[in-house]
Order: sequence, then structure tokens, then C-alpha cells
Amino acid sequence: MSNATVFILNGPNLNLLGQRQPEIYGFLTLKDIEAACQDICDQNGLDMVFAQSNHEGELVDLIHRARLEADCIIMNPAAYTHTSVAIRDALATFDKPIYEVHLSNVHQREAFRHHSYVSGVATGVIAGFGAFGYSAALLAFLARE
Repeated sequence: MSNATVFILNGPNLNLLGQRQPEIYGFLTLKDIEAACQDICDQNGLDMVFAQSNHEGELVDLIHRARLEADCIIMNPAAYTHTSVAIRDALATFDKPIYEVHLSNVHQREAFRHHSYVSGVATGVIAGFGAFGYSAALLAFLARE
């Protein structure tokens, strides 16, 4: 698997992890999650691009870039999960593994969070395991046959 590249993309408000509703999202920051992901990538010979944006178009551009550079996308679309057909359509053009990650169990939350535009194009969905969900997605990518 060495030399594979993983894009880990994060949607709106995730830059506030550790400060925003820690009772739901935990106390780790996005930088903490990035460091944990980098450790797994380093141990397994993966290259990683880690990005966060509060702007839908920027995330679409990153997905388009991943089409050319990545072997896998791990994405926490955050609020765009429930609203963005544009992100879903961009992901649908990526013909390699896509893992959708959510820190909280979205199915235990408000009804509007139960629908994901992304899940229909994702290889797998990981929700409710906090920051470990990112590590689980990386391990799922590494374990695939």
C-alpha cells in the first residue's frame, strides 16, 4: 500500500473542534485528529493531504483534485452531509474508496441529521466513535482487499 495517497477532507465548523459543543464532538482539536491520522499514515507508508474548509466550493475543488492525486477520500462533510448535492456529485466522480466519517452518531440526533447525501456514494460510513472514526476509516482503507 505504500505510496498511496489519502485525502482527508473536513467540512464547516470542524475548525472549532475542542471548543464547539465538546459534549457532542469531544475535546480533541482538528490538529489533534490530523496528528493521529499522520501517525497512521507514516506507519503504513501513506501520503496524506488533510484539509478543512467552511466553503462548499472549496471542498468540491479538493474532491476534484483528489480525482487526480488520491487513492482514497475520507470525508467528514459536517453540515454539508445533509445539504450538499454538489459535494455528493463531486464524490460520485471519484472511482476509488470513499469513507464518510462523523464524530457523533447522527442517528441519535435531530431528524434532519438522519439523511446524508454522501452515504449513497460512500464505500463505508463511520459515525459515533468520536475522533477514532478517522483512524477507523484509515484502517478500513488499509484492510481492504
